[in-house]
Amino acid sequence: MNTQIIAQMVVSGALMGLVYALIAYGFQLTYATSKSINFGQGELVMLSAFFSLTLLNFGAPYWLMIIGGLLFGAALGLLVERAAVRLALQQKSEGWILLSIILGLLGFSAAENIWGRDDRPFPTPISADALHVFGINITPLEISVAIGVFAVMGLVELFKRKTLLGKAFEAVAADRDAAELMGISATRTIMLSYGLSGMVAAMAGILIAPITTVGPTMASALILKAFAVAVVAGLDSGFGVVLIGIFLGALESLTSFYVGSGWREAPGLILLILALAVRPNGVFGKAAIVKV
Repeated sequence: MNTQIIAQMVVSGALMGLVYALIAYGFQLTYATSKSINFGQGELVMLSAFFSLTLLNFGAPYWLMIIGGLLFGAALGLLVERAAVRLALQQKSEGWILLSIILGLLGFSAAENIWGRDDRPFPTPISADALHVFGINITPLEISVAIGVFAVMGLVELFKRKTLLGKAFEAVAADRDAAELMGISATRTIMLSYGLSGMVAAMAGILIAPITTVGPTMASALILKAFAVAVVAGLDSGFGVVLIGIFLGALESLTSFYVGSGWREAPGLILLILALAVRPNGVFGKAAIVKV
C-alpha cells in the first residue's frame, strides 16, 4: 500500500471526524445537566445552515452571518428545551425522546417548505485550493473546520470553568439535587445547556455547509455518526469525543477507499454496536456507582 495515499485518507477523514465530534459534543452538553439529548439535533444543524445561507444571500458580511447563525441555533435549542424537554423532565418521564423527534420532523418539513428540497452551495471566502503539506493535500477550508471545532469546544469549556454560570452548569451536572439545595436553578441550567447545544449544532452546520452544500437531508448521515461517536466515547467525556471522532472519520475514509463507498457507513454502526454490547458507558465514560 502507498503510505502517502493512506496518510491522505487518514488526514481527510480525521478532519471530517471533527465535525462528528462537534455534534456529539452538543449531545454531551444536554446529557450532562438533564440526562436527555435532542434526537432532532440534525435538524438544528440543517436549519441553522439554511438560516446562515439566507443571511449571506441578503448581503450580510461573513462574520455577521456566523454570529447570526450561532444565535439562531441557540434559539432553536431553547425552543427544544421548552417545548419538548422541560415538562417531560418535570414529570420524570421519557417523553422528551418522542417530542424531540417530532420537533425535528417539523423542522425538516419547515425547511422543505421554506427553502425547497434542492441542495444549495454555501459561499465562503475561504479558499478550496489544496495546499501541499508533507506530501498531503489539505485545503484551507478543511483547516478552517478544525480551527472552528476546537475554537467552539474550547470556548464552551472555558465558559464552564471560568464563569459563574459555567460553574452552575458543572454543579448541576455533578449532582442536580445538591445543586438545587445550594440555590442553583436546575431548570435554567438545563435551558443553558440546550442553548449551548443549539449553538454548537449551528457551528457544525456553518463549518460543513461549504463542503457538503445545504439541503434538508444534509445532516441525516452526520447525526447518526455523531451519535455513534458520543456513545462510543461516553456521554461525559469531551476529550473522548474528539479522539473517537477523529478515529471514526479516518476509519470511514480508509474503508471507503479500500473496500468501497457503499461501506462508508459501516464503521460507525459497528463501533456503536460494539460499544453498546461491551462497554455501554463508553470508552472514556465512568461506570455508574449505585449505593444501596
